[in-house]
Amino acid sequence: MTRPATHILRLLKWGRILARHGALRELERNRNTPEPVKRLCRIARFGTIQPREPDYAAAFKAIGPAAIKLGQTLATRPDIIGVDAARNLLELQDQLPPERFEHIYEEIDSSLNAPATDLFEHVDPEPVGAASIAQVHKARTAGGKDVAVKVLRPGIREQFARDIETYEWAAAHLEALGGEAARLRPRLVIANLKRWTARELDLRREAASASELKEAMEHTTGYHIPAIDWDRTSGRVMTLEWVDGIKISKTEKLRAAGHDLNALAERLVLTFLKQAISEGYFHADMHQGNLFVLEDGTIAAIDFGIMGRINRQARYWLAEILYGLTTGNYKRVAEIHFEAQYVPSYHNVDEFATALRAVGEPTRGKPVKELSVGQMLDSLFAITRDFDMETQPHLLLLQKTMVMVEGIATQLNPDINMWDVSAPYVREWIRGELGPEALAADALKRQAETVKMIPDIIRRLDEQLPRKGGAPEPPPLPEVELIWDRQEKRGTGWWRYLGTALLAGAAGAAAMWMWG
Repeated sequence: MTRPATHILRLLKWGRILARHGALRELERNRNTPEPVKRLCRIARFGTIQPREPDYAAAFKAIGPAAIKLGQTLATRPDIIGVDAARNLLELQDQLPPERFEHIYEEIDSSLNAPATDLFEHVDPEPVGAASIAQVHKARTAGGKDVAVKVLRPGIREQFARDIETYEWAAAHLEALGGEAARLRPRLVIANLKRWTARELDLRREAASASELKEAMEHTTGYHIPAIDWDRTSGRVMTLEWVDGIKISKTEKLRAAGHDLNALAERLVLTFLKQAISEGYFHADMHQGNLFVLEDGTIAAIDFGIMGRINRQARYWLAEILYGLTTGNYKRVAEIHFEAQYVPSYHNVDEFATALRAVGEPTRGKPVKELSVGQMLDSLFAITRDFDMETQPHLLLLQKTMVMVEGIATQLNPDINMWDVSAPYVREWIRGELGPEALAADALKRQAETVKMIPDIIRRLDEQLPRKGGAPEPPPLPEVELIWDRQEKRGTGWWRYLGTALLAGAAGAAAMWMWG
């Protein structure tokens, strides 16, 4: 078990890096920042030369690979770190200098079920991409097929394990301070980060994710998932079909190639909605570097390390919320929040509907370029605080991906209206899933299943069970011994003063990346 002093030293080191990038300035000004944290911020930035504008993305990149993933996670939480910081972190490029090719080739040679020379005719020494966890090389198989080979960086699993253990320790201390820190549930933020990175650090799971999404989207016109080469895939190496296209961010190249940018923008939005609402399983890392446009206008996606899932009931609620916002039915949107238990029942539905109207009405019917996204988000976060809404971790990836999709779509077509594009699809899905025919089919299916299971007893038991909310059960959180509890158990009272000082350091450094 790592000693508290080790965690504190790591946190203070990271805090100093954040200070040099101006990332503590807003934290000090935030009224929700605990006073001990503010004091530590002043200490951390003492003597540093800070840029006029804070650069959160550069700070997280300087800290290291695990911090890059944490920064991408926090980009989904403007309620914690602020709108400007979240927008800056969305631009965080998951790129690092490449690992030496001989080390990468050694991983390929030792991680598959045959020597690399038997499996590949050639592997290009120059990577096509070098991210924080892995890098990708173009290769040709022994059978003459062009493929992309993704390889984990040597030692990356061990480095992530060390850093995430410190994140867990700091988040537990931060949450123990109570108040706004407890409501924002930083321990769950780190628990989700840990789950997501565990999936990324096992390339067999990424391969399985790509395969599952390919199967779900197989009959969707204009969207392509590359096929996995399972014979050349392991936990540390993944081989997949080579994608030859134009990056979706290269709008001038797309236009020169004769592609309809408006059609591409709409296709991107609709394929995302199909994944999230129809399938409940979506590509959650849809940034510009992971999307290509093929010669025939098909959008091809790569990099499936981060995937999102939404259960069926939550998808119903999500569709109704989106449709309610597009049509101005704020009362129904408010009711769904109460049905899903996102808002505590002691609040008033009508008051919540009015609060939603105050945010929704100024945005309806306008193209994205005319909206003040920052102002809208500020208003939404004020509502969550006023109505004691806890963070819903299962929706964090969805929120992040929606922001990414919107950003790419508006780059392709600045005049796109996300609501207008989304509403017909969502309306048809609701009609298909929740209309009379669908309800009747569901009822028949339930009856058939119930007949097999002693219907009267099961039905009566089901009626007596409390209805579950839309959020899945939170993941188990690790047991973390708080530093002041540790010292009280030892009976060393004088340590309480030092422990409090150390806590301020830990909580402050934690808050540096939890609040920006």
